[in-house]
Amino acid sequence: MVKQTTPVKKNETITLRFEDLTHEGNGVGKINGYPLFVPNVLPGEEAIVKIVKVNKNFGFGKLMELTKSSPERVEPTCHVHCGGCQLQHMSYKLQLDMKQNQVKNVMKKVAHLPHVPIHPIMGMKHPYHYRNKVQVPVGEKNGELIVGYYQKRSHRIVENMDTCSIQAETINEILPVVRQLANQLGIEPYQEENHCGDLRHIMIRTGHATNDVMIVLVTRTNRLPNKDVLIDELTRRFPQIKSIVQNVNEKRTNVILGEKTKVLWGETYIYDKIGDITFAISAKSFYQVNPIQTKVLYDKALEYAKIGKNDIVVDAYCGIGTISLFLAQKAKKVYGIEVVPDAIDDAKKNAALNGITNAEFTVGQAEKVMPKWKEQGLTPDVIVVDPPRKGCEADFLQAMIDMEPKRIVYVSCNPSTLARDLRILEDGGYVTKEVQPVDMFPSTNHVEAVTWLEKRLSN
Repeated sequence: MVKQTTPVKKNETITLRFEDLTHEGNGVGKINGYPLFVPNVLPGEEAIVKIVKVNKNFGFGKLMELTKSSPERVEPTCHVHCGGCQLQHMSYKLQLDMKQNQVKNVMKKVAHLPHVPIHPIMGMKHPYHYRNKVQVPVGEKNGELIVGYYQKRSHRIVENMDTCSIQAETINEILPVVRQLANQLGIEPYQEENHCGDLRHIMIRTGHATNDVMIVLVTRTNRLPNKDVLIDELTRRFPQIKSIVQNVNEKRTNVILGEKTKVLWGETYIYDKIGDITFAISAKSFYQVNPIQTKVLYDKALEYAKIGKNDIVVDAYCGIGTISLFLAQKAKKVYGIEVVPDAIDDAKKNAALNGITNAEFTVGQAEKVMPKWKEQGLTPDVIVVDPPRKGCEADFLQAMIDMEPKRIVYVSCNPSTLARDLRILEDGGYVTKEVQPVDMFPSTNHVEAVTWLEKRLSN
């Protein structure tokens, strides 16, 4: 048997021209038809590349020197290289084009629905400082407490990352002060390898509309030295702080938050508004990190739902009721389902906070709850689903199909799993009418999409 060879070898240095982008934002160049994927390069560019990995059908390279630059290349606003913003070297126009093409490609190749209209992606006017929440690990270097995101594919902290171009400006102001005070007050940083020390993570949440701030200090034990001094200093310097919370995570784990949470100062919740709806946000609440684009996303979902005043709506994966309460403004009744009990508690609180009485929330797995509702005679006119990145489970998709709503609105944060699920829903009797991509996370390779499906009419 003749051993197949590749046109390049590991550690070889070559000159390569790039012609395309992957959905992750890596440049694609070819040597004798053999694709090479290289971060931080753009279509039309040429570069000297070092080959770092060679597989049978494709390889990976590292940019060594750019020899021809694209007009779509821009100077990154951040030079920390934590790995969180993969697309900062691209113009925003190219970022949007890349994400639009990602949705088009999966609709064609995975969903086999090339005819479905995909509207131009809805981007941001100002695609910076949009994140209303950060959670950064704490570590130690030369006896000093450091904070910062992990470097890509590692547990090495990119230290003292005091500013970030996609974090809210308020967070950029407060985070370095928390770090400095923790150092001054002798709060010991967590050491992952030895499972010792005090402070594991710092989480900061902000309300975009209210400017409320919550600080969550995640500790290994109940111990938090000089916490009264820390609280006094933070609240004196930043009057917008409404809540300081300690969360205790005693386990050796990559999960950030532990079970035990206690308010050290101020309120249990901070508040934010999206449109006319006010939301109470706790330390553990799931809440969209880009509130400006969340309004864009939910307005489109509401438009696609086409809800009448007598319509019954099911909101699966309802979280703290964000979409449910938007839907309840138009519907006769909304039933929300969520597997996390704390989220359902928050959803009920948010309904009461807004005087909304036609939304009912249930703890459970949607694929188990919905068949029971069907047996009890519940026939929703519309089902809205906003699943995690892995998409919908097969039994949940079947449960939706069995309930036979007139419309399904599918809000997705992963075009690939969206396309996979649309194929199943199409085969189950639904017609995909339109897809609207929305850029929720500028400078990253993530894209959201809202899809409108209608029950196929019987012949």
